[in-house]
Amino acid sequence: MLDYLPIVAAAFGIPQYLPQILKLRLTQDTAGLSWPWAALTSLNNAAWLAYFLLSHYWTASIPSSAAATLAGTVAVMLARRGLVTTRAAILVGGWAVLLVTSYAVAGRAGLGTLLAAASIIQVTPSIWTAYRTARPTGISRGTWLLLLGELSCWTVFGLYQSDARLISLGITGVIASLLMLARILLVTRAERRVRSARPEELDSLRT
Repeated sequence: MLDYLPIVAAAFGIPQYLPQILKLRLTQDTAGLSWPWAALTSLNNAAWLAYFLLSHYWTASIPSSAAATLAGTVAVMLARRGLVTTRAAILVGGWAVLLVTSYAVAGRAGLGTLLAAASIIQVTPSIWTAYRTARPTGISRGTWLLLLGELSCWTVFGLYQSDARLISLGITGVIASLLMLARILLVTRAERRVRSARPEELDSLRT
């Protein structure tokens, strides 16, 4: 049964950024969203696609290619809304150079080693932005639920295959997803309290 986990991961992974794209398009709300997160996600999934193909994980190439494309779409949408800074663009460009260099120097093993740390670099901007934004209402719960499902599958599959790189990707992604979902839940509960509060209670909630 564990051999079929990449198929389950693909079911979670292929549409995972669609909820964020749809929410951003419908609401135009960018609160709590991070352009470096979207750009790094697209870039890293493109690198994972290369790693999966080189490792003959054919099924895994489907969600990684979808994630690279859809996360790239999110990055373009955020860029058009002015969320790109020169510093962020330089950092993302520098990371792209490192990925290419690692493969050129050490092949699949070098690329995989760098990708083991890529997941931490990728999710840090999203968590940082979400927790520093008072009301991160632009974040899509659906996207992070799908990410949690996909990366839980890769964690188990990585353990099954004794692939340290997949294990690192999975565990980091699961922790990041849980942190983001917790942040969304806290904000949602606070907004519900405000909406349901009587007028005389609003002042106390705001203070």
